[in-house]
Amino acid sequence: MKDTLKDSNFPRTADLRVYHLGLRPGEVANRIITVGSPSRAETIALLFDAQPKPFRLSSERGFLTITGRYQGVPVSVVSIGMGSPNMDFFVREVRECISGDMAIIRLGSCGGLIDVPVGSVVVPKACVSVTRNVDFDFANPNACTEAAYRISKPVSADATLQHEVQKALEAARPKDAKTVIVGDTVNASADSFYSSQGRQTSFPDHNADLIEHLLTSTPGLATLEMETFHLYHLAACWGVHKAPAKSSAPPLATTPVSPTVHQHQPTVSSQVVETEILAGHDTTIRAAAAQMVFASRTSSDFINPEQVAEAEAWTAKGVLEALKNTVFDQARLHAEQGSVWELRNDA
Repeated sequence: MKDTLKDSNFPRTADLRVYHLGLRPGEVANRIITVGSPSRAETIALLFDAQPKPFRLSSERGFLTITGRYQGVPVSVVSIGMGSPNMDFFVREVRECISGDMAIIRLGSCGGLIDVPVGSVVVPKACVSVTRNVDFDFANPNACTEAAYRISKPVSADATLQHEVQKALEAARPKDAKTVIVGDTVNASADSFYSSQGRQTSFPDHNADLIEHLLTSTPGLATLEMETFHLYHLAACWGVHKAPAKSSAPPLATTPVSPTVHQHQPTVSSQVVETEILAGHDTTIRAAAAQMVFASRTSSDFINPEQVAEAEAWTAKGVLEALKNTVFDQARLHAEQGSVWELRNDA
């Protein structure tokens, strides 16, 4: 595989597909929902408009993208799996496939650290990162002065998008639902499901007091999961981004990406290579999240399949409404001509 790469810095295929997600310009919209599981992506896509027929792409690296329209508004849902590395692949690679501004909402599961029933939904205003300190001597802790886990400073969601998410979820929640929606909280994203979330296994993780330490050191902490911090962090790092004055041709790979694609594909012109494959000038990334409490760390309750289906159904509607209601300058959106969400007579 390595000898097929022209440039390993940011490889693309000969037809301009990014290396891991398998996407190229015109296949992913400016408004995106990201989820962990493909089944949740399919649940969301059931709410897409019938026309144009939703576009689906499955990459050989396990990413699933479905792009279409929701009540006339172009939108994508991308299933990325678990953890911050996959979130990093997702944010960086979709950014290079979209011209203009972006809004990304993560709809995921979490563990609850506050006294709410499973199935409840939390909309975090900020996140911290929890990482296992590999310099700590886990085999001989008494000989080590380092802390076993590190907790970062908080990074914030986009306040406007966060407000839209909470408002839309309140409107979408079934009237007879017993669950609650909690906002204005802080989330912790851990680098593992077990040790950095304080779960006890056979390994000597020295994490028995980690949850207590998190709660005392992070005001407003309500949830634990594995992805949201990295989304918020990358969006905050992007800020208002100015592209280089002169772009260079994209690095190419000839064969590594072999996505499975359904429905019509956009055309990619030489002009697209120069003007749209880069993120564009003065662009922004807005990020927010809605987290379904699947496990209560206070009561040890765990959600059942029926509760999962119920929660995913109405939260899917809520986050789609939030994206639809998110205002974009039309001049700062990816061109519809040649895209998979273009309304065409032959669609």
